Amino acid sequence: MVKPGRPGAGNSKKKGPSKGTGGLGRKALEGRGPTPKAEDRAWHPAGKRKAAAERYAASGGKGKPGQRQTAGGNPNRSARAKDNTTDTEVVTGRNSVLEALRAKIPATAFYIAQRVEMDDRVKEMLSIATHRGIPVLEVTRQELDRMAGFDGVHQGVAIKVPPYEYAHPQDLLESTIDKGQVPLFVALDGITDSRNLGAIIRSAAAFGSHGVILPQRRSAGVNSAAWKTSAGAAARLPVALATNLTSLLKDFKKQGVFILGLAGDGDVDLPALQLADRPVVIVAGAEGKGLSRLVRETCDQIVSIPISTATESLNVGIATSVALYQVATIRSAS
Repeated sequence: MVKPGRPGAGNSKKKGPSKGTGGLGRKALEGRGPTPKAEDRAWHPAGKRKAAAERYAASGGKGKPGQRQTAGGNPNRSARAKDNTTDTEVVTGRNSVLEALRAKIPATAFYIAQRVEMDDRVKEMLSIATHRGIPVLEVTRQELDRMAGFDGVHQGVAIKVPPYEYAHPQDLLESTIDKGQVPLFVALDGITDSRNLGAIIRSAAAFGSHGVILPQRRSAGVNSAAWKTSAGAAARLPVALATNLTSLLKDFKKQGVFILGLAGDGDVDLPALQLADRPVVIVAGAEGKGLSRLVRETCDQIVSIPISTATESLNVGIATSVALYQVATIRSAS
């Protein structure tokens, strides 16, 4: 008894070549040779990106100023191929992008989503990009999603910028004094969250700080996440790198700058602070760990912010903002 096969399945017992195959069986066994690389296949997305990149490079790497180019245009495809390089950052969000363009950050490309809602900010971005000759590339929202990252919010715009250029702390101090201003800096001790860094940069700019100082090691840097959170303040406020934060703070002390550390167990409450009208560096430590031992020992005063007993502590960004506000209030009243 023959069991029925699956409906539609072949059930032939015949072996050997079928009549009239024309040798197709033999050709199938021979195969088609080695599979070409994805970038060498014209129909493959990688192949299209490669071809577009070559055409873009041949044209000098520039689009016509102010001209939008769609996903089929050359610059957009080449930009897609370069997104994973480490020598550029992508800044997203309307406020961040506009502030960066206003500050004449040397952007290499301006991305705008297809059918984006045009408001005054977008119009100004397009105008700036046009006059500065920055290629304007029209891309899909999916492409901007990819560029913005997992939790990025791009609001339909983005720019590609070179790595952030850090200032030297001593140069910041000297330039502030030369301008006849009373120095006010923020130094961060072990802050590794880029979003906290961005929030602190934003607050520092809002309350009249002359710059933010970061240690060269074990610290967040001014990357795309910090740019985004700073809402463009990173384009206006200088950020400096210190090879050794403790040594730098000691050098600042020799030049008449007072070092104020923020901690919950401080010996001075913020409202009673008497050094606000002097040259000051406010030092904030990492959440949980707080100030490192050497930095804490270097501080002239450890300042605490009075809070309700129902709250264990403040986020480092909020604590720094409160301290900056208090210093700015005292200075404005004096």
